[in-house]
Amino acid sequence: MRRVVVVGGSVGGVHAAEALRDQGFEGEVTLVSADAQLPYDRPPLSKDVLLGKTDADRILLRPAGWYEERDIDLRLGNAARGLDAASKTLSLADGSELGYDGLVLATGSAARTLTLPEGSPEVHVVRTLEDVEGLRPELQPGRRLVMIGAGFIGLEIAAVAVQLGLEVTVLEYAPSPLARVFGGEVGGWYRGLHERNGVRMICGVSITGTEPAPGGVTMTLDNGETVTAEVVVAGIGAAPAIEWLAGSGVELGNGVLCSPDLRTSAPDVVAVGDIANWRNAAFDEEMRVEHWTNASEQGRHAVTTLLGDSAPFSSVPYFWTDQYDTKLRFVGRAAGFTDSRIESMTDDKLVVTIGRDGVLIGALCLGAPRHLARYKAAIQAKTPWHDSAALAEGLPA
Repeated sequence: MRRVVVVGGSVGGVHAAEALRDQGFEGEVTLVSADAQLPYDRPPLSKDVLLGKTDADRILLRPAGWYEERDIDLRLGNAARGLDAASKTLSLADGSELGYDGLVLATGSAARTLTLPEGSPEVHVVRTLEDVEGLRPELQPGRRLVMIGAGFIGLEIAAVAVQLGLEVTVLEYAPSPLARVFGGEVGGWYRGLHERNGVRMICGVSITGTEPAPGGVTMTLDNGETVTAEVVVAGIGAAPAIEWLAGSGVELGNGVLCSPDLRTSAPDVVAVGDIANWRNAAFDEEMRVEHWTNASEQGRHAVTTLLGDSAPFSSVPYFWTDQYDTKLRFVGRAAGFTDSRIESMTDDKLVVTIGRDGVLIGALCLGAPRHLARYKAAIQAKTPWHDSAALAEGLPA
């Protein structure tokens, strides 16, 4: 193998490029990114960058000199447009082509968007640095902002906006924030957190009509209420960025379908991060995980696969969210949970365990960082649900 191409300036892509050099690969390494910026860290975008506490230079995954030192050829602002797996050829947006011996797919996700009637404000999303640069000037004190969607990104943006002095309303179809992920009790806790900080939360509603208003837009809800705002942001999820792989010879289906070692159906092609759909032996489940830690770990593992190893990638996913002065940490899985237990719930602490089919599969820890390692080990050990209650014994109240 003489040339490896990494597609995507994501955390998974950068860690894959780094791992190639760390594992002694001396051939050509090319990293292709649709973004014209040096690869950067995305979690701070909806928090400190949007709040104005951190600038773009401070969120770079690696400085420019790092790529030069490791002889990594950067192709920025040049998105992948097609792949011919049979001839091992990648087509780029500028019309050029790249041949490869090994290929790492790390294109991440794209935010789902909404369109309002002509004359209405632009609907913002926060997925890229360019998105933040477009939204940040709109966040002026006294303006009204409506946030559509109360998932993690939506709640983070709402927290930033209210701290900047905007009048914030969150619209959510589910009965409470995060209810589809963690259930109603956790959702109720987060609703209380945001309402204590001045956010208006309207849940269990859908938008039935929109029309331009002076300087903004008025939305009619199915409960008869109307909401008017000058700034509109959508946090309605993301989809794996895989459209460009249609007809490539890489099998797709809720992402890129991979074997347990992250190989795709095409020879010498691996996938990592948001787009990789693989069977995780830690849960005996096919999954696709859209979180930073998973992407970085998969980037490094996929390179070992590309260079000849066949060990499966097994992990207990981990993610976090910062809202106001709180940090939620979650380890494990929540999809399809059948049991949950509140271990601790106060205004500044929340510990919840989650089970499925008689086994502990996840733990949410807020204000309780020392709980996390114990729960992760218990999840890895497939601890029976009826035994998991004892895990909280001896931990700080």
